[in-house]
Amino acid sequence: MLQREQIAPGVHLNTIEADKFNRCRISLHFRFPASKEKATEHALLPLVLERGYADCPDMTQFSRQLARLYGASLSVETHMQGATRVISIAVSGIKDRFALQGENLSAAYAQIAFGVAFRPYLEEGLFSQEAVQIEKDTLARQLESEKNDKRLYCVRQARRHFFGNHPAGVERDGYLSQVSAITPASLTQTYQDMLEQAELDVICMGASQQEVRELLQQSLASIHRKPAQLLRQSFIDAKPLEHLEEQMDLAQAKLCMMFTADRCVNPEEMAVFRMAMSVFGGSSTSRLFLNVREKQSLCYYCSCRFVSSTAMMMVDSGVEPKDAERAEQAILEQLHQLMSGEITAQEMEDNRRSVLSGLMAVEDSLAGLENWYYTEILRGGAICTPQQAAQAVQNVTAEQIQGALAGFHYQLGYLITQPREDMTHD
Repeated sequence: MLQREQIAPGVHLNTIEADKFNRCRISLHFRFPASKEKATEHALLPLVLERGYADCPDMTQFSRQLARLYGASLSVETHMQGATRVISIAVSGIKDRFALQGENLSAAYAQIAFGVAFRPYLEEGLFSQEAVQIEKDTLARQLESEKNDKRLYCVRQARRHFFGNHPAGVERDGYLSQVSAITPASLTQTYQDMLEQAELDVICMGASQQEVRELLQQSLASIHRKPAQLLRQSFIDAKPLEHLEEQMDLAQAKLCMMFTADRCVNPEEMAVFRMAMSVFGGSSTSRLFLNVREKQSLCYYCSCRFVSSTAMMMVDSGVEPKDAERAEQAILEQLHQLMSGEITAQEMEDNRRSVLSGLMAVEDSLAGLENWYYTEILRGGAICTPQQAAQAVQNVTAEQIQGALAGFHYQLGYLITQPREDMTHD
């Protein structure tokens, strides 16, 4: 269970019970409005922060420091949650009671986590020119290689056209055209803006809460906080269906279908949507898997997922180029059948077991447990435990699933396929 305590405006200390684990974890999650203009600097910032901090600026020494702490690990990552950007810093390692010499490991982990977050290595007040250039090159290569993963590329292209200029469409990894303009000065200013404007959730799992609280208060003391207003939920208004096609030299075509709900989804409805996604295309007992993939053999893979912060449902699949249109129609047919036809008791039972299995696995790892509760925080409303979510899933009815799916409208079909002349020779 999570215990949540407000430390300052927009700053909370969250404690999650982790008695059954032999490891502990301390993480800091900064969240702030996504910005297309600053997207690439926000994507670059974690890469630079992960290189070290003021007390240990050398990457090799930093790696040795973590190794001496019984193989502790550091991660600095970013992701998007609707129109919100999140930058997360996490340190994990064994608990104090397993230290061979009685070391205060909680304090050491906290010093690293808060050091990376609040005391990065600066040269004359700015991020290192060398570090920024190295990571700019790394990010540029990553962005340039996007097309190498055709499935991911198709999904990203579909999202770009689906969201357009909406804040929820800001790219997690930024934009290649912006990389060259980033300087140590501009990146440092972006970092300072994050410290001042982001909402901050510190999550402590199995480590000394007192050590974490004291460091958090010390770190905030010199910062003039002015948290920005966050847009927790947003959805795209329904518009006429659009089909887009991109031709490439490939063997397996990729089809991504985007749907929008006609309203935002309340946190209390998540059990219904978890079941709806499982029945439609989120499990090996779903309609898409059993009917479109297995019975009709129209795709290599076909699955759906739902994003509550944007009320968006996506179905992506890998298909034979000649079967793309048939696969699209078969997917829509399964959705329409679920909206108006019968959902059998066996389907309900099979998919309920699948969803419950996933919920039971949440507590198998510190990262899984943290991800669950932080997602609950981001979603807003009452914070639900995995056990409470499982109980809600037990109560979901077929009629509720039909009602949830009936609210979706097909908005965009994005197909990456062979040139038409190639398909005529297959």
